[in-house]
Amino acid sequence: MVNKVLLTYAVFDFIFVAMGIVIIVFSTTVQKFQFEVPTDGKQAARNLLYQRFPFTAAIINSVGIFITFVITVPGLITPVRSWLKVGAYLTTVNAIFTLVIGLYLWIQTLRTKGDFAPIWGNQTAAVQDLMQAAFQCCGYFNSTSPAFVTNPTCQSPASAALMRGCATPITSFANIFVDDIFTSLFGMVGIDVAFVVATACLLKQRKERERFRHIDEKSGALRGF
Repeated sequence: MVNKVLLTYAVFDFIFVAMGIVIIVFSTTVQKFQFEVPTDGKQAARNLLYQRFPFTAAIINSVGIFITFVITVPGLITPVRSWLKVGAYLTTVNAIFTLVIGLYLWIQTLRTKGDFAPIWGNQTAAVQDLMQAAFQCCGYFNSTSPAFVTNPTCQSPASAALMRGCATPITSFANIFVDDIFTSLFGMVGIDVAFVVATACLLKQRKERERFRHIDEKSGALRGF
């Protein structure tokens, strides 16, 4: 008969390590192209946002997940409960680490408009041109603060003054983009919590079985007399 508690634990264990794979693949992949020369404004904005992401912390987190998974494997295939306990503690640490990264990204969304201003100012005219064209705006806060880059969207000071600044559309784009990422991280934390609960259930089951085994052994010894 299939042990449903053990099966549930195994499922969450593999989902847990899959999250580590997703995190490290995403982090290493994005790090390769976050500084590439953009070909459109939304790509430029996305790359600038990526440059603010804590990829080193994310990679460390994924390594912690892999280490935790390796420790949980003996707990999965052997009746020794100490492996499960260590795995639960490490999973909790990983969950807190993931939560902190998610909160960091969430806090960034609260300050995007102000924080992105110096980033905009440090870009070349070509990159600003791409973002103005993509978001249909001129300048950052407005056409004069900082001064807009002349392009088909902002052809003259008079036409640029009638256009909105890029701060609002870029902030909206950034918040939606980053929201998806930190929401995914919070979802991973939920899976971590479920994994810890599954571990606690398996620990309880094994403890009860061990207790019954000791009772049976004592009963057998008494019958021997």
